[in-house]
Amino acid sequence: MFKFLVLTNLALILASLGAGVFFLARDNSDRTRVVTSLTVRIILSFTLIAMLVIGALTGLIKPHGL
Repeated sequence: MFKFLVLTNLALILASLGAGVFFLARDNSDRTRVVTSLTVRIILSFTLIAMLVIGALTGLIKPHGL
């Protein structure tokens, strides 16, 4: 279940990145959709990092050494 949440969060980050690129390339109005997309992507990235740290500390995911 935890891995599914991490992968879903990663997919949402990629979707926000795609939306930002689309709005940057196609949007000619004065709307702030690019900035909103960037804000959403930053929030999702912080959430992903927090999920990975919490998962590693609680043992839900096990990091391996290389």
